[in-house]
Amino acid sequence: MFGPKKTKYRKSQRLRGAEKGVATKGYRLAFGEHGLKAMDGTEITARQIEAARRAMSRYIQRGGKIWIRIFPHKSITQKAAEVPMGSGKGALDHYVAVVKKGTVLFEMDGVNVSTAKEAMRLASQKLPIKCKYINANEF
Repeated sequence: MFGPKKTKYRKSQRLRGAEKGVATKGYRLAFGEHGLKAMDGTEITARQIEAARRAMSRYIQRGGKIWIRIFPHKSITQKAAEVPMGSGKGALDHYVAVVKKGTVLFEMDGVNVSTAKEAMRLASQKLPIKCKYINANEF
């Protein structure tokens, strides 16, 4: 599972609204010829990123290369069930990646267009947002 090896602080503030707006960084393809771009802003969990990566890897069957352009840095806490209010912040539960609209999530190279499109479609089904296939030749 993805997550930072070491952080300065174990628990982070939520900072709701950080995913609003349009991406000013990471909105262009940098490594591969094919990409998957986010059409909405949201938080994507480490489990969802891993599920999408596995779906793509299985479809291309060890052909080509995949780059993951997002990383879950932000820690999310969760209080136990039926705990009264107060008594501090909950324990660390999972990590998320904050994604703005227009961010490139995954890139792929070394496969043909039809294979890449289908692999990206399978990956987008594992994610909680609408995504769009992009190609380096279309820019």
